[in-house]
Amino acid sequence: MRCGMILPGGSATEQLEQAVLAEESGWDGVFVWEAAYGVDAWSLLGAIAVRTSRVTIGTVLTPLPWRRPWKVASQVATVDRISGGRAVLTVGLGAITDDLPSTGEVADLKGRAERLDEGIDLIRTLWEGGKSYHGRYYDYEAGEMDELTEMGAPLRPRIPIWVVGAWPRPKSRSRVLRCEGVVPQYEGLGYDAQPEEARAVRAWLDEREGSDLDLVAQGETPAADPAAARAKAGRWAEMGCTWWLRDPLGAAARLSRADGAGA
Repeated sequence: MRCGMILPGGSATEQLEQAVLAEESGWDGVFVWEAAYGVDAWSLLGAIAVRTSRVTIGTVLTPLPWRRPWKVASQVATVDRISGGRAVLTVGLGAITDDLPSTGEVADLKGRAERLDEGIDLIRTLWEGGKSYHGRYYDYEAGEMDELTEMGAPLRPRIPIWVVGAWPRPKSRSRVLRCEGVVPQYEGLGYDAQPEEARAVRAWLDEREGSDLDLVAQGETPAADPAAARAKAGRWAEMGCTWWLRDPLGAAARLSRADGAGA
C-alpha cells in the first residue's frame, strides 16, 4: 500500500513547500482539494510537478459536474506531461454543504450524476485522441487548430481517474468500473468506516475483474507516533486498500462524504 498526504492548506507558496517536504519525507503521493475560489488546484499541481520528481500528484477531489470537462482534461494532461506521468484525477459529484460557496451550479443529484458520467466519457475521448463528443449535457467538436490540440495530448492515454463511489449503490458501483480507482464512501458511515468495509469493496472488485483498480482509504494518523500511524494505516492494507491518504484537517474527507452520498 502506498501512502499519500492531502495538503493541510495555506497559501499557494506554503502548500508548494509542504509538497516538497512531503516528498523529501518519503510520502508516495501529494494531493490537494479543489475549491470554488481560492488557491487554484491545477496551477498549484503544475508548480508541484516542477519542484518534485517522484510523488504521485492530483486532486481529492475535482467536482466534475461543475467544471468544463475539456478544460479539466487539458489541465490534467498538462500536469501529467510536466510531471513525467505522475498525475491522478479524482472526481466526484460536488459537495453541497452550508459552509461552501453557493455558485448557482446544478444541485439535484440526478443531474450531477449524469454530468459526472458524461464528463468522464468526454475526458477519456479527448485523451484517446478523439475529436468529437455529443452527449445530453456536453458537446465537443474539434476546430481547425487540430495541431495545437495534439500538442496538448497527455503523456499517457490512460491517466488514472479515481472516482468517489457510494457503497453499495448500484449506479455508483457501475461508474467505478469505468475508472482506475475508487474512493469509497460507505452508506451511513462516510469515510469513518472500519477497514472491514474495504474488504467487501475489494472482494466485489475482484469478482468483476477490477482487481487492478486502486482502492483508496483516507483519514487521520497521529503525527507524533509513527508506530501507531503505521499500525492504523496497515489495517487498511490488510483489507486490500492500495492507497492511504492522510487528511490532517478532515476537509477532503468531509467534502468527499458529502459528495458521495446517494451517488
